[in-house]
Amino acid sequence: MKPNRRSPTLPATPWRGAVLGACAGVLLAVLWGAPARWLASGVRWATQDRVQLRDARGTVWSGSAALTLTGGTGSHDARSLPSRLQWRLAWAWPGLSLTLSSACCTPTPLQWQVSAGWQHIELALQDQQSVWPMALLTGLGAPWNTLQAEGRLQWQSTALRLDWTAGQLHWHGQSELQVHDLASRLSTLRPMGSYQLTLQGAEPGTPTPSLTLATLQGPLRLSGQGQWLGQRLRFTGEAMAEPGHEDVLSNLLNIIGRRDGARSRLSLG
Repeated sequence: MKPNRRSPTLPATPWRGAVLGACAGVLLAVLWGAPARWLASGVRWATQDRVQLRDARGTVWSGSAALTLTGGTGSHDARSLPSRLQWRLAWAWPGLSLTLSSACCTPTPLQWQVSAGWQHIELALQDQQSVWPMALLTGLGAPWNTLQAEGRLQWQSTALRLDWTAGQLHWHGQSELQVHDLASRLSTLRPMGSYQLTLQGAEPGTPTPSLTLATLQGPLRLSGQGQWLGQRLRFTGEAMAEPGHEDVLSNLLNIIGRRDGARSRLSLG
């Protein structure tokens, strides 16, 4: 009887590593050249169609589109920036850098830094200032399509940083929004005034940044305070007309809040 002979072990084929390397190369090439419309689809899905990147051109990493705000799926309201939004996404250890610009609104590009770790994501914005048309908000539908607000939104940030740790969002620094020369179709008074909204974080970070509304100038006086609580805003304030402007602002005061004598009580959340 012949003894059993074990078949010699064949060496691993060199093609296996080559195939895996080729697949990895194709995957990287696809990701690097991913068309901008993929990003546009992701933004629409994440915002339930409220923010859209229409006519997207270029790639996910470098491209441009018409930034459009809408009232969501099925809404007929839509308003776009007067100039295209351009973006550039690049590797910047230990994360990514994002640059946004638009000829109408950003004197200098907005620069964001994104970094991630175990159960931690941080988003930091370089101190900046930008100006946006308030009419853009009309695209969001109610109540903006009723107010038909016009004016300039001037946004400024100082040491603004957001970090998600173990599922909780913490705010650092300050974000300030000034509304200049506010006007509305609900009042013949143009402009009604200028106002400032300040969202204030804290060190070493807070999940409930404070919100303050104040009047800079104008016959329509707005004031209030609140807090950002997770995914919703809690705010209480009041609106009133300066003496001599009660009649021309009466209709607006009836709509934006609960009327209480000469005042209109404002409440959110």
